[in-house]
Amino acid sequence: MRIRATVAAVSGALALSALVVPAAQATDGPSYSKDDVLAAVEAARDAASGDTARSTFATQDTGTPYALDLSFSNVKVNSGKPIVAGISNQVTVPVTYTVTHAADIDLNAPDFVLDVEIYRGTYDAPVNILYGDDWPVCADTSATTATCKGTIDVYPAFELTNADATTWKAIGYAIDFNDEDLDDDVNWDNIGYVDQDALATTKLQRYSKLTVNASPEPVKKGRTITVTGKLTRANWETHSYKGYTNQSVKLQFRKKGTTTYTTLKTIKTNSTGNLSTTVTASTDGYFRYYFTGTSTTPAVKAAGDFVDVQ
Repeated sequence: MRIRATVAAVSGALALSALVVPAAQATDGPSYSKDDVLAAVEAARDAASGDTARSTFATQDTGTPYALDLSFSNVKVNSGKPIVAGISNQVTVPVTYTVTHAADIDLNAPDFVLDVEIYRGTYDAPVNILYGDDWPVCADTSATTATCKGTIDVYPAFELTNADATTWKAIGYAIDFNDEDLDDDVNWDNIGYVDQDALATTKLQRYSKLTVNASPEPVKKGRTITVTGKLTRANWETHSYKGYTNQSVKLQFRKKGTTTYTTLKTIKTNSTGNLSTTVTASTDGYFRYYFTGTSTTPAVKAAGDFVDVQ
């Protein structure tokens, strides 16, 4: 399971890697666990700034990490689509990118690690971070470039609040430990580090649901049909689906034997997310509600409800 660390104890871009502890590591990944790396990232930051007060490593640690000759590009989170999370199920989305590096850097060495993560907030004071449980897998395309594939794993049951439904930024980091023993005194002069911010953006959205019911069924031609429904979305704080209030929703109709829906009218949800309106019965067909979405909530269509007009 993931365990949140104290955000206030870490500052700067390196705080992103120390914010949470991953659940597992890839079987064919680096020899270091992500737990070790997160501690090393914080210590590397401390060494670079001359601050050892928060270092988890030995007080005899010396030196300053050197700048690693490596950069990230072509970063895509979830193939450019928003990440949509419900209230409980884990959501895993792909992250792909290109890494360009000096010819003497071996991305697949057991003492080398890199990752791309997403965060919200600022570079110096991130509010939350999401990342992959496992290390990414990189394939060399030349002596100095590689394509990498990783994941972002989201656990809405315990690591999200409703404020997280917003735009997130991607940041990448890489560390070359050069065989330094993290259980002994560390000479940070031998360790290379780099991070790169603002690689891409992605939206995190609250999963939405929409229902419809048209009645009476059957109905005589010319009589009134009442169409009700409800628009709800994931609440990451109560872990339930709550009504999405004051939202415009389209009532649409598809005539029996056709494939296209036509918008009849647009109405708004009430204070509990409920919908209700009336239409005049004219011909057999299907009624549905269609919500076009907002920046925090994806679009959703209710399944059509058939009405037999006699």
